[in-house]
Amino acid sequence: MRPVLLVIVILVFSINFSTAQQGEALHPIVKGFGGVYEIEDAVEIPENKKTKLLIDLTKAETNRSNPDAEPDFSNPIWGLINTARLLNLHGVGGVSKENLEVILVVHSKAVMSLLANETYQDFFETKYDNPNLPILEALHKAGVRIVVCGQSLLARSIKKDQLFKHTEIALSALTTISKRVQEGYVVYNF
Repeated sequence: MRPVLLVIVILVFSINFSTAQQGEALHPIVKGFGGVYEIEDAVEIPENKKTKLLIDLTKAETNRSNPDAEPDFSNPIWGLINTARLLNLHGVGGVSKENLEVILVVHSKAVMSLLANETYQDFFETKYDNPNLPILEALHKAGVRIVVCGQSLLARSIKKDQLFKHTEIALSALTTISKRVQEGYVVYNF
């Protein structure tokens, strides 16, 4: 069943938006981020039932067309935008916010997206605030649990008070993912 779901997600994300109905991007679940469009005559739409999603966020790409480019300090990482899109696609498809149970598990290079502004500025030697914080706040308001790998924090000498205020710390991302898969979560890797 997972391969079929993955194919469906890839197809949805690959749709040429010229087939989208005219109008503004919609943000039914995550306000202000990850805008999506209704698709006329769509044959695959989600059901409005309890849906458990786990986003395994490891990449810190800010430039989707050139993943090896230097970080763009004015944009959030692509995986956070795609997380918002995933939730909004479910919303446009008719899944209510109350039926979405979402955990964002952050580890590897993506851990830096969780840094509070001062720590972010010091680490990247930039004057810019962390551009990921507004989308993280919107995801939190949409009911997403934001969990960071404790092992990744330890490897980078990052403390809890240096992180986005709504971040929870797990023993590890790997054990969190294995536990949640056993509980029926569908895993997306961004």
